[in-house]
Amino acid sequence: MTQRRAVAPAPGPLEDYAVHFDVLFSQANQRHAFRQYLEGLLIPAERNKTLTALANVEPILGAQSPEAQSLQWFLSESTWDPDAVNRRRLELLTTDPLTAPTAAGVLVIDEHGDRKWGNHTAHVGRQYLATIGKVDNGVVSVTSLWADERVYYPLHVKPYTPAHHFARGKSDPHFRTKLKLALELVDAATEARMPFRAVVADSFYGEDEEFKRGLRERNRGYVLALKPSHSWWHQEDEVGALWQVAEAAGWKDAKSPGQWVRVVRPFRDGHTEDWWALEVQAGPYGPDRAQRAVVVTTNPKTLPNLSTWYLVTNLPAPGSTRAAEEGALPAADLAEIVRLYGLRMWVEQSYKQTKGALGWSQYQVRSDLAIRRHWQLVCCAFSFCWYHQSRAPSGTVSATEGAEQPAEAPSPAPEAGREKNQRPTGRPASSVVARGAAPCPDVVGAVDHAVALLARVVERAPTSRAATAA
Repeated sequence: MTQRRAVAPAPGPLEDYAVHFDVLFSQANQRHAFRQYLEGLLIPAERNKTLTALANVEPILGAQSPEAQSLQWFLSESTWDPDAVNRRRLELLTTDPLTAPTAAGVLVIDEHGDRKWGNHTAHVGRQYLATIGKVDNGVVSVTSLWADERVYYPLHVKPYTPAHHFARGKSDPHFRTKLKLALELVDAATEARMPFRAVVADSFYGEDEEFKRGLRERNRGYVLALKPSHSWWHQEDEVGALWQVAEAAGWKDAKSPGQWVRVVRPFRDGHTEDWWALEVQAGPYGPDRAQRAVVVTTNPKTLPNLSTWYLVTNLPAPGSTRAAEEGALPAADLAEIVRLYGLRMWVEQSYKQTKGALGWSQYQVRSDLAIRRHWQLVCCAFSFCWYHQSRAPSGTVSATEGAEQPAEAPSPAPEAGREKNQRPTGRPASSVVARGAAPCPDVVGAVDHAVALLARVVERAPTSRAATAA
């Protein structure tokens, strides 16, 4: 058997991670490009993550340079399979004690959009982009993320293709709505043998009966958001909306809460907060019904928009007749429902890292295959940080260890946790890629290895060669 050609190793600990993927790349230039691509993605966010920036060349004329063209070929023309790379990535995560998933975690489903100009890029079209909070030209993807109180990481991603890309529009057999793609992601997580307690998602999914029915047919638990205005058919003199049920629950104060139940919500940094939960018993909802509705808030009197959740779940209530049925899903009390939906907020944190720090939307390719390859490489860069953290020396002390950590305040967006419609502030995103925005001894990122990761970039920089020649 012919021995495989060796490639220049990636800097620092990245090489230890990259070798796990070598078997998936048949050519030496593919293995080299894989390392170079991850190296560029992991450099702190002050650098763009476009192809020319990853190749360390000037953005206009440099696009025709051999370095940039080799990365363009790696994404667009080479023969490697992005799905195989993702399977290998998940295998490393699931076999690592630090990141191995447990049945207490959740599968977070969400979608986000990236603004893209022109009309020749795959999946592009005028559609709602949650990132900017309006309809614009761009590419939308539906994603799944596994999360618990310890770790979180992306699992799978599927691009949404607008109807105008198909000959028969929405009637075309190949057209898939975002909701159908979401169910396919649930199936993909099941095929990958990822355990999770429930599927959690915002009100876009919670308001769709077909999506909820699909989860019930799969015997999957869910905790999904509803709109505050969510209502049902009712007599004129009866309560018919969630907000009306909340107002009629008899709250006076913490000593006379009426039907509200105090729930202690723990946060990752160790602090706790008192929240209040209400089991809705009206319309189609109740602890003995097929679906339960729960209102959760920090203030039952004012029901503040940013810290009030309206939720629907098919997890049975403890002691209910449904909980005793054969094959029933494990029961969940109000505290468990609050815990499960609270884990959805990790998807917002992951966006800050995959999009703000790792260049999720900065691809300079047009084909479907090349875009999906870029996304998988970003997921590999994200997962590398957990891989490195699990192998860090046990005596390593973070620069932030011992410092007072800010409390993690609840920050659900409007409509019970939907992605915030915020415009960029212009400030560079955090380079930390791990458990949360607040620094702590367990947070790991590329910033502490910036010198090593930049070493080869500096060696190849035109200014360095010019200076040497001089």
